[in-house]
Amino acid sequence: MIERPDKQQEMDAIRFDTQGSDAIRADLLDTFAYEYAGREILLELETDEFTSVCPWSGLPDFARLRVIYVPDRLCLELKSYKYYLFSYRHVGIYYEHLTQRILHDLVEAVQPLYLRVEGDFRQRGGIASRARAEFRRPGWTAQGPLSLKWH
Repeated sequence: MIERPDKQQEMDAIRFDTQGSDAIRADLLDTFAYEYAGREILLELETDEFTSVCPWSGLPDFARLRVIYVPDRLCLELKSYKYYLFSYRHVGIYYEHLTQRILHDLVEAVQPLYLRVEGDFRQRGGIASRARAEFRRPGWTAQGPLSLKWH
């Protein structure tokens, strides 16, 4: 009889090295002045190239991320945002936590009137997941034709 290691030993042998949340580089986020402060604009950023790592299995997780925000005085510089997202590449983090972390980091950097993070995580094991988190500055309500109803 051939001796085989149990399934858990096999999984542990192929598990990827993951990094902790301290590897997330919020310090990379940069902003620029919004020249039309006081005039609301709705900005939407989207990428389907986001990756992180499942903290339980070590397998890669893939997602489409959307950030929707109304700036006050600052806008997010996109190249810095791209590098910030790249810092998640080897971080073991649950969907729920990464959605809240991105929301927190972007609110800290941009100080918006409104910001929403949407994560559509690719199917694994027959289950796809979606996570949504939002920030609304206390007392702020949309002005004029601005509508906060998205897909």
